[in-house]
Amino acid sequence: MKSAFRKISRVGSLTGGTKWYLSEDCLLAAKRMMYAVEYRRFYLRDLESIVVWPTRAWLWRMSLVVALFAGSGVAFWQWVDSTTGAIIGGVGLVWVAAELALGPTAAARIRTTGASVDLALVARTRRARKALAKIDAAVRAARGGGEQPAAPVTNTQPAEPILQTSSEAPSGTVSITDATQTNGS
Repeated sequence: MKSAFRKISRVGSLTGGTKWYLSEDCLLAAKRMMYAVEYRRFYLRDLESIVVWPTRAWLWRMSLVVALFAGSGVAFWQWVDSTTGAIIGGVGLVWVAAELALGPTAAARIRTTGASVDLALVARTRRARKALAKIDAAVRAARGGGEQPAAPVTNTQPAEPILQTSSEAPSGTVSITDATQTNGS
């Protein structure tokens, strides 16, 4: 038997993580913490907005890696062996290169008519457009919206990109009037 839910995203952590599933009428978050699972269901007809933004912890984590590996690499280079120092410094450089290639980590806020919840929707911001596009298509289908978007999609990004989705606007562009129209006010 085929499940009505399809997995759209997974965000892992040391103690568990969150898996996101999408069905015809709802968005489901299964947050695992050690041995317990907490479920949050967001009905697509009640969604007002989903906002994804880059976190600043990404820069601090990368700075910490640079400081630790550079310091220990120099210390090993001087007092132990230059080969060991070069290996430790190389590992630090590879780690920083991998962080730069993956891009900034992401945080997200989901607003419905009754609540506003901060849950990680995606691990990195570069994956946000794909996940938000799937959710946006499901919201349009659930609300019976075959209408065309009011504003065209633009590729220009501000200095700190903010990605939003709503039933009336394409991924990346949402006005306040669109959010109030979905709320019914």
